[in-house]
Amino acid sequence: MDAETQQNIPPLPPFHETNDETPAIGGGPSIIQYWAKHTLSPEGPKLWQTLLHNSACLSCAWGTGGQKGGFTNEDGEKLQRCMKSVEAISSELKPAIAPQFFETHSLGELQQLTSMEADRLGRWSFPVILRAGKSHYERLSWDEVYGIVEVAFRKPPERVASYSSGRSSNEAAYLLQLMIRAMGSNNLADCSDLCHAPSTVGLKQVFGTSTSMVSLESLKKADCVVLAGSNAAYNHPRLMNELIRLRDRGAKIVVINPMMETGLVKFGSPAFPDRLLQGAEISSLYLQPIPGSDVALFTGIQKALLEQGLVKEDYLKAHADGWEAVVEQARSTTWNTITEICGVSQPEITAAATIIGTSERVVFGWAMGITQHENGVDNVVSIANTALMTGNAGKEGAGTMPVRGHSNVQGFGSMGVTVKLKKEIQEALETLLGRPLSKVQGYHTRDLIEAADAGKVDTLLCLGGNLYGANPDLTEAKRAIGNIETVIYVATKPNVGHFNGLAKQNTIVIPVLNRFENPHKTTVESGNNFVRLNDEGKTHLKDADLISEVEFLTTIAHRILGNEPVDWRKLQDTKYVRQLIAQTIPGYEKIGAIDDTNEEFTIDGRLFTEPKFATPSGRASMFVTPLPTLTLPKPQDFGVPASTPGITLALMTGRSYSQHNTVVYKIGDHYRGIPHRNCILMNRLDAESVGLDAHQRVTVQGDAGKLENVEVIYGAVRPGAAVMFYPEVNVIFKARIETRSGTPAYKRVPVFVYANTAA
Repeated sequence: MDAETQQNIPPLPPFHETNDETPAIGGGPSIIQYWAKHTLSPEGPKLWQTLLHNSACLSCAWGTGGQKGGFTNEDGEKLQRCMKSVEAISSELKPAIAPQFFETHSLGELQQLTSMEADRLGRWSFPVILRAGKSHYERLSWDEVYGIVEVAFRKPPERVASYSSGRSSNEAAYLLQLMIRAMGSNNLADCSDLCHAPSTVGLKQVFGTSTSMVSLESLKKADCVVLAGSNAAYNHPRLMNELIRLRDRGAKIVVINPMMETGLVKFGSPAFPDRLLQGAEISSLYLQPIPGSDVALFTGIQKALLEQGLVKEDYLKAHADGWEAVVEQARSTTWNTITEICGVSQPEITAAATIIGTSERVVFGWAMGITQHENGVDNVVSIANTALMTGNAGKEGAGTMPVRGHSNVQGFGSMGVTVKLKKEIQEALETLLGRPLSKVQGYHTRDLIEAADAGKVDTLLCLGGNLYGANPDLTEAKRAIGNIETVIYVATKPNVGHFNGLAKQNTIVIPVLNRFENPHKTTVESGNNFVRLNDEGKTHLKDADLISEVEFLTTIAHRILGNEPVDWRKLQDTKYVRQLIAQTIPGYEKIGAIDDTNEEFTIDGRLFTEPKFATPSGRASMFVTPLPTLTLPKPQDFGVPASTPGITLALMTGRSYSQHNTVVYKIGDHYRGIPHRNCILMNRLDAESVGLDAHQRVTVQGDAGKLENVEVIYGAVRPGAAVMFYPEVNVIFKARIETRSGTPAYKRVPVFVYANTAA
């Protein structure tokens, strides 16, 4: 950005001020202190052994580890583990839950546990069951497990379902979907339905593929990164190293987030010890739009590109369809409309467009701040449209890059754990099974909850995850799961779902080995399409009655389906699972030889270094994205008297710094100045406008319930917006769904905030 453009940006408004308790940088010395505390403690030797194990990180999908070494990424760079990785490993290294624990702790006691308290109980180490009408979990033999599970899976196929998370392997994911489909069901709900499904849908429409077109190597060549709706400093710290390197060589970083996140302004990484204390600059320009207004903001960027003559029309004519209507929408939409909807000024939008349009190679990255909206697919398409209008798709150092969460969540989709199965995979599976797959539409996660609530599900297998805790309206989620006859949780550690998401008849928990403990090799897929191979390992738990996910799934399948046409017993050797994957999953052909070569690989057909895309024509398809109409309810719409003093806000649910999905490692958030979980982060101007003070206790009312005695924290969130912690806040709001993807709108939840004394 030139000096003249910089001077034209107005001074940052008051909502950019930070909490007095907020550190000046993200990361920094606290990371070193955390590493020292854990690696030099009694758990240190086991922790180091696991960190050095040739297996992929348990945390985010940005990825590191595998055959190059536990600290090494796909480009061979060393020292690439982060604090999130240590947190996840440390949690898995907890001692086993004692055999007598459930004899002395009732269900009522366990239901009072927080997420952090549940996680700290230790590792599941033996199968347990909660029977209808009983007040305690009790130990179960494996013969009893398989007897109950076999009966449960012999229900009509349309009444059998699964739910999964990205914590497991490609092999387990493949076996799960193969088993469920072989039984005649397509009910394969997955945690991705709740987060990045709009990325999958939107990118498929535009480019014919649903994952990142940018590799780590390609990202390093970018001149600009647009990071929208992501807090990578919290959730993907490894990515921060790449952003620091890009800034060091002159690249620009445009951050788009209604919340001013400390780590996205300045970040202290141990990889750069000379700047660990003062932090390295991250954002070149930081825009704080109104939650849910991203289409308007990107339409504004497109309009500014047009006005500056920075749209590459020749590129669009040669490589895209439908571009004329998109250009016309941007041209004809008034600046007043754009700025009123998104809350970002024209000079700021123009400055962003200047950076993007004058950069040679731009990567557009985003996370759930973009996808978890009622128009999440439109948000993704509007970003893809912007990439195409500037010629930033189909070349090195440029393209679209969804920043996915869990370490193998993308791999589950690749393996066919989805209700929108690719035609090529469907045909390959039908050839493998020797018969057509069911044509009945399967349940994604929200469909599963609604079907269960209506009494249409008898059996549910949860391969990891926290189906109860991850859903909006926890009252509905608890009721829905309670209508299912048998629920089987496959897990390494307890979570609140195991004590609140209880079946009508039998709730079973199956204790399994984690990624670095499996007795066989497994693979996982990063968010940048790189497949890692995990070596065998062994558990630290003594006398634990554990099983691998692969063995459990194949045993069930063998008992239900026999040996035809698939030899399920043979598939307990994951080498043969990988051979089936190579035969049936496009782009995964190299996995068939990985046991002999140990060669990790990038999946074929996903990275575009020339503007020829995975559509029938090879051209991208652009779509007009309607501008959202953003309104908030009145107090009486929440059941609160209209005369009640308070304020209606657009609440964004978020994770704390020490949190992974629904698992909480610490109750507070040092970087946002939030001391505990029952807080609401508000803009000072919003709070003072209705007479609320910092640290005052308030009621936060949603359309499904309320939380009381919530502490007000002043923070750098824009006016009209607020932040509270997921998953605890899920109890207060109903699911408003993005209909094309099934994803709930967690990032724009209408709430009414008022002082406790006014209730």
